[in-house]
Parts: sequence; structure tokens; C-alpha cells
Amino acid sequence: MSATYELTIKPRKGWQPIDLKELWLFRELLGFLVWRDIKVRYKQTILGGLWAILQPLIGTIIFGVMFSKVAPIKTTAPYILFVYAGLVPWTFFANSLSMSSNSLIGSEQMIRKTYLPRVFLPLGAILALVLDMLIGFALMSVLLVYYHYPVSAALLWLPALMLGCFFVAAGMGLTLSALNVRYRDVKYVVPFFTQMLFFLTPVIYPLSSAPPKLKVLLALNPMAGMIEGFRHVILGSAMAGDLMWTSAASATLLFIAGLFMFHRMERTFADVI
Repeated sequence: MSATYELTIKPRKGWQPIDLKELWLFRELLGFLVWRDIKVRYKQTILGGLWAILQPLIGTIIFGVMFSKVAPIKTTAPYILFVYAGLVPWTFFANSLSMSSNSLIGSEQMIRKTYLPRVFLPLGAILALVLDMLIGFALMSVLLVYYHYPVSAALLWLPALMLGCFFVAAGMGLTLSALNVRYRDVKYVVPFFTQMLFFLTPVIYPLSSAPPKLKVLLALNPMAGMIEGFRHVILGSAMAGDLMWTSAASATLLFIAGLFMFHRMERTFADVI
């Protein structure tokens, strides 16, 4: 942080603008928090980073058996590839909500005794999970080779989709983490909410198979467009362009709204945490 930077801490009322200069000056702290969360998550574990692969892989095997043998679901790509391409971003999203919503509660002493941009705590927890998503997609490449499945230049859009997925997770995670400081039952709501949202997101089924009226409802979920987008760029699955742009706009609005909601509530964190 620059030695010439002066910070004045004083009471604030109403909605305040995001201090982008402060966030930039404290950027190294964000990197430290990300690295801390990565080390803590894999500390004293036997499998270490393999957990990033096992979560979506085990789900893929279970759903692959259920919906290719017991109750078949028709997909253009092999169902194993289809469901794994959806489970990797979904696992990132679900874990992000869980980790970020509890990030402030887990850093109580830091919030009480140290000044820092508190928005970095939930954002650091989410960014640490990006490594898991990258490891998950590394296995995806192995599966593509195993199935001799071709890829196209559309794969270059993968980083943009990862950014969109981060925006959705960060927008919701920031709001939930701020609410969890004041209302501790949020930690009980998040797992239930995530479980219900799983069935409203086309992770194990294609969105095209839903009835028209239900398809409109499912499309309101920004993760629906993100997961359909991942399948489009990786597997070449058909996708409506308007769904992708709608999800991208929703993800951006969620992120901005989450930042402002967090900024609005953070002035009371030290008092009520």
C-alpha cells in the first residue's frame, strides 16, 4: 500500500459509492487471503487438490448411471461429458455460496481488530475456488480425449464464462455473507437454497427438454445460461444466444447489487458480529 495514502474512518449514512482506489491499493491483501483460503482448505488432507476432481466426478458417475441406464436422458453428446460439463461450474457455484456466506463469521477477530476492505473476505473465499474449477476442467480435457470428442474455436470463450460464473457466485455470496452477520440462520438457509436451485438449473438435463412455460422460468436463473454456455463452448451443444446474453446481464447486475448491498451493511459488522 502506498505510504502517501491517507484513510479517514468516519460514520457514513445512506448508500455510499464503492471506493475503487482503496480496493486497488489493498489488492495484495486479496491475493494473500486467496492463498490463505487455498492452504486452509487442503491442510491436513490426504487427497489434497484431488477433492476438486472427486466432487464433480462422483456426481457424474452417479448421475451417469441413473440417467443413462435407469431413466435415460437424450443428449447430443455422451451423457458423461454432458453432465460433467455442467457439474464443474455448478460445484464451483455451490461451494462459493457456502464458503463466502460464512467468510465474515469465520474472520470475526480480523473484522473487530483490523481495518481492511471487508469485501475481500467473501471475494477471497470465492476466488480460491477458481483453482478447483480449473482442475475440474483439466479432467474435462482428459474425458474429451478419451471419448475422441472434437472441440472448436468456441472454447476460447471459456474464460468469459468462468468470469460470468464468478459474477453470479460473488453477487449472491456478498449479499448472503452480509446478511449472515446479522441473521445467523442464513447458514441454514444456504444449503437448502442451493439444493433446491440445483433442480432449477439444467445441470443433469438439457434446458431444451423442458416444457416451453417451464423453460421461461428456468431461464430466469442466471446459472442456467452459464451452464448451457459451458456446454456450448466445450461440447458444441445448441444454445439460444438470447439466453446467454440475458444470463450475462443478470450476472453483472447481481455482482454490482451484491457489492452495494455489502457496502451498505458493512459499517455495522464490527458491532453485531
